[in-house]
Amino acid sequence: MFGIIVALGLNGCSAGYHKNQVQNEGERLTVGVVQKEITIGMSGGDVAAILGSPNIVSTDDKRREVWVYDKIATDVSYSRSSGSVVGLIFGGSGGGLGGVGADSGASSKTQRTLTVIIKFDDEGLVRDFAYHTSRF
Repeated sequence: MFGIIVALGLNGCSAGYHKNQVQNEGERLTVGVVQKEITIGMSGGDVAAILGSPNIVSTDDKRREVWVYDKIATDVSYSRSSGSVVGLIFGGSGGGLGGVGADSGASSKTQRTLTVIIKFDDEGLVRDFAYHTSRF
């Protein structure tokens, strides 16, 4: 019984290791960051220091700058199991001990979007900002 627990525990550790190797937890643009850090009257330099470079810079009908941050993220998760638990512990394909030898699995894919629009006044200060987020 102890061998089964160790085998299952090692599999869980391996999955955690792989997740840490591929997941990029760098600075993220989130609704929370926009709500907490961006304020009316802030300079464009301060906005850039907090949010980074915008994806799009344009002007409105009065030639005032408008910055757009458009981010898309895809999260893919999967779980797979195969082979025999008894076979892992005792060797072979279960050795007649009733080990399960079938493969099974599942996967999930989710996409998230975040669009942030920062509008500046004639003096280059934030006059308004808006954001939209979706998950599908």
